[in-house]
Amino acid sequence: MKNIMMETAQVTCGLSKGPCRHKETWWRNQEIAEAVKEKKKKYGSWKRENLTAWKEYEKSRQNTKRFISSVKEKKQKECASNLNDPNHQNEIFRIAKQMVKERQDIMGSDCLKGVLGNVIVDKKGIKDCGRNTRKN
Repeated sequence: MKNIMMETAQVTCGLSKGPCRHKETWWRNQEIAEAVKEKKKKYGSWKRENLTAWKEYEKSRQNTKRFISSVKEKKQKECASNLNDPNHQNEIFRIAKQMVKERQDIMGSDCLKGVLGNVIVDKKGIKDCGRNTRKN
C-alpha cells in the first residue's frame, strides 16, 4: 500500500533533488575541506566549553572565510586565463552544465492540495482552487 501511494505521489507531484549541499564545487579542494573540518572541531569545542573556546572558534572561522575566498579568487583567475587555451576551452561549459544539473528537478508537474485535502493536478482545478483561496 505504501509503495503504491509513494509512486502515485511521485507521478502526480514529481520529485526534486532538493537543495544541494555545496552550491558550487568547481573551486573546492582538499585544503578547503581540511580548513572547514578544523573550524567544525573548534565549533564543537566551543559548544562543549562555552566561552573559553569562543575566541579560538571566532579566529578559526575568520581564517577559514579568508582562506576560502582566496582559493576561490585564485581558481576564478585560473579559469579566466584558461578560456583562451584550446585544451581548457570547454571547461566553462562543463561548469555551467554542472550548475544547471544541480538545480534541475528530476520530474514533476503542477499539483496543488485542495481545501478538502485532495490533490489537484489539472490546470482548471488549480485555477479554481486559487480563485477560492483569494475570495476567502
